[in-house]
Amino acid sequence: MSKKLKKKLKRIIIALSAFLLLMLADKVILPLAFDKNLATVIDGKYGWTLAFGLFLGVYVYIGYDVLRKAAVNIAHGQVFDENFLMVIATLGAFSLAICRGFTGQEVEGFDEACAVLLFYQVGEWFQSYAVGKSRKDIASLMDVRPDYANLVTADGVTKVDPSSVNVGDLIVVKPGEKIPLDGEIVEGRTSLDAKALTGESAPIDAHEGETVISGCVNISGTVKVRVDKAFHDSTVAKILDLVENASSQKSKTENFITKFAKYYTPIVVGVAVLLAIIPGIITKDFATWVYRALSFLVVSCPCALVISIPLGFFAGIGGASKKGILIKGSSYLEKFAATNVFVFDKTGTLTKGNFTVSNVFPAENREEILRLASVAEKGSNHPIAKSITEAYGKDIPDGYTVEEISGHGIIARGECEIACGNAKLMRREGIEFEETNEIGTVVYVAKNKKFVGSILIADEIKADAKETIKALNEGGAKTIMLTGDNEKIAGGVAEKLGLGDYKASLLPQDKVAETEKLINNKKSNEVVCFVGDGINDAPVLMRSDIGVAMGGVGSDAAIEAADIVLMNDNLSGIITAKHISAKTMRIVKQNIWLALAVKIGILVLAACGIANMWLAVFGDVGVAVLAILNSMRARY
Repeated sequence: MSKKLKKKLKRIIIALSAFLLLMLADKVILPLAFDKNLATVIDGKYGWTLAFGLFLGVYVYIGYDVLRKAAVNIAHGQVFDENFLMVIATLGAFSLAICRGFTGQEVEGFDEACAVLLFYQVGEWFQSYAVGKSRKDIASLMDVRPDYANLVTADGVTKVDPSSVNVGDLIVVKPGEKIPLDGEIVEGRTSLDAKALTGESAPIDAHEGETVISGCVNISGTVKVRVDKAFHDSTVAKILDLVENASSQKSKTENFITKFAKYYTPIVVGVAVLLAIIPGIITKDFATWVYRALSFLVVSCPCALVISIPLGFFAGIGGASKKGILIKGSSYLEKFAATNVFVFDKTGTLTKGNFTVSNVFPAENREEILRLASVAEKGSNHPIAKSITEAYGKDIPDGYTVEEISGHGIIARGECEIACGNAKLMRREGIEFEETNEIGTVVYVAKNKKFVGSILIADEIKADAKETIKALNEGGAKTIMLTGDNEKIAGGVAEKLGLGDYKASLLPQDKVAETEKLINNKKSNEVVCFVGDGINDAPVLMRSDIGVAMGGVGSDAAIEAADIVLMNDNLSGIITAKHISAKTMRIVKQNIWLALAVKIGILVLAACGIANMWLAVFGDVGVAVLAILNSMRARY
């Protein structure tokens, strides 16, 4: 809790204690002991001034900031807000009580006026506390901001501002320090705590040659890192920018409530004025109708709507951030709750994006087939070539000349001639071979024009992909995959995952075109979401109704283009985000109906003289507090 909130809470407790003591004296002690109350304990025409002075003291103590805000806003032309309504209603109640005192009537209204402002402040405190809690959830991501970087210089290691470090510089990160910039470990080994970024508590092992991202906390060993990105392009800088701008994108519901309050407040003030004047003229009983009008003003304050709606969205965004899900604004949260068409990229999204040898045919010649293929692929940086050499895992002999045949494969000549490539290479070289019908990329290997076997390279499907697709399908959503891979691989992945549809062999511009078709041909109740990770997905992420990027391994372009970022790279985050979005929208709608139903009911009762100012207080502050507490459920 902030110092400001603690200070306000202390003021509320003191004011509430004083108010309760006055009420106890006025309603219980004095009537029982002397058959009097605070307004009559002193005999005489002005005996009521004691009650007036005591309650006014509490009123000013608890409400001086509201009075000041109302005066400042009026001076700036902002008349019709909740501060104005509270001040005019409470000062009106005081005025009525004073008039009663001067005319010799029974004095009442001091306690009510004081209670209105006191409980209004209680509601305001609850609001500030709730906002602080939600802000803390989001601001936990702000803790990733690095304070300094240990720059390696000719004179040793110097602490500098991370923004002053250049690409290619070396930095040292000690245990307990945040990694200030993205880069590659060139020396050392350690474990990293990435919970602030991903929501995952399990530490991540990192060693020489691996990439590390800014914002992680170094747990164990000292590492030396070569900087790959300047601070403004780093992961932590982009996250900070997303967090800081999360509240800038308002939902349709928020915008409606803002406009509603803008017109609603002056209307109810006008109705209250008419309620005080017209019936008063007819009945000649102005005091009664002014009192009803003041009660009407108190209950008409739109606090519950104006406060709880944005707070509900804010709490939802905060709750998502605790799960490692960045939602860039309430408009996207609202839209995602209604999303029912999910379009997925394949590589890096549904699959891990790292090629591995999944099988070798025939199995009995596994090592020899891998050795021959490794000889041919030794000098290649292609992911498929790397997967083969890693699977072999032994020293690869030199002395071979390599001829790369575009679109076919490689011919390596040395102690023997090795042909390593696709089926087209085998046919080109006139080699009889046994075609493999497995799903994946097949590399055929021949030695001296004689076929020896084949290697199946597959991109591993993510562990949570099948369950995520199943959950979406069961929820009534359409699931579609768009990929640049061939028909066979795409069809196999789609079948394994249970996808509703897929399109294969697509170029980046083809993905955009397919997404355009889906958007142009969608039904009125359909919202299209694209989920991707690569730089080639950025155009589709931007063009879709809502874009979701895999933030852990996703490219910078994809993260910037997306509306929602899954920092932990888990597809199941889509289901989590969907649940949070849907829950938040339910809470927001509950708050709207609760506030409107209670307020309309008490407004009618107040106008008819059935509801006094105490009930009006509940109608305003009570509903606001209930709505605030309900909004906080979105955090969990």
